[in-house]
Amino acid sequence: MSAACRDALVTGDRMIKAVFYVFAVALVTLGGETAGAQGTAQDQDPALETRLTALFQTEARALRTVQKRGIDRLVKAPEATGGLYSRASLNAMPTVRGGKEWACLKEALYFEARGETVKGIFGVAEVILNRVDDRRYPDTVCGVINQGTGVKFRCQFTYTCDGRPEHMKDDKARALVGKVAKLMLDGAPRALTKGATHYHTKAVRPNWAKVFPRTTTIGVHHFYREGSRVALR
Repeated sequence: MSAACRDALVTGDRMIKAVFYVFAVALVTLGGETAGAQGTAQDQDPALETRLTALFQTEARALRTVQKRGIDRLVKAPEATGGLYSRASLNAMPTVRGGKEWACLKEALYFEARGETVKGIFGVAEVILNRVDDRRYPDTVCGVINQGTGVKFRCQFTYTCDGRPEHMKDDKARALVGKVAKLMLDGAPRALTKGATHYHTKAVRPNWAKVFPRTTTIGVHHFYREGSRVALR
């Protein structure tokens, strides 16, 4: 667990204890005053109302403090240490898990971009999700990644049809791309590749690269956007 997360948990624990302490003191005080008070019910009600109002206001302030100092720091771990595209931010996030789509995206990012910069990994994720949104391609992450798999070197993503087994042996890289996959599937902005649907490394020059407009270059990858012959969903 990161230092930020530990601090947030400690802060939250302290504030929650403070809330319970305030409740306990107030209940004892109110109980004593009610048992020993003199006069009619009409005389007691205004005082009780004032005490309860003050108690609830104290509780509300304490809970707001817990939220701001604790919970927000936990759920916003990426921003706390440098932004979405910071390796330190991703390392500070807790381990993530997901379903089938997450597993497919994580695997693709591992084999296609684990040696890239963090922005490069996000860029590849953008391409995959842009294809999911494009009617020319399958409408699921797993479908996009495995399109053409089964015929050697005829697939869309080479690692799925190069004849070699897919074993993710690098634990740190696997954890990192898993977090990127989770963030992207949860709606992180696609702000890097300008709608790209294709990419290739600088070491090759596929035929389609002569036709599609290049949108950007990140690390060792050039990114391209296919023309809109068919309307997007």
